[in-house]
Amino acid sequence: MPTIAPISELRNYGQVLDKVEAGKPVYLTKNGRGQYSIHSIEDDEIFDKARAMVKLISELNAGFASGEEEGWISDDEVAEHFKNRRRMVKG
Repeated sequence: MPTIAPISELRNYGQVLDKVEAGKPVYLTKNGRGQYSIHSIEDDEIFDKARAMVKLISELNAGFASGEEEGWISDDEVAEHFKNRRRMVKG
């Protein structure tokens, strides 16, 4: 069950922070409505990884759709592309 507290409890912020645990954020209300959440760094890292994964999946789906629409390239074409890029970088 989530911990819900009025924002006025931040006067005793140490007690509020003691209630925060990984997977158990504290939700603060203002005028009876949800306004803020305080969560652990561990949860923040999990959220960041989830956001990155969603972005990666979106990019992969876009790439797949592009391949289906415009056609795929062969392994040899990819190898040739990177061989040319290496030549350009080496000068």
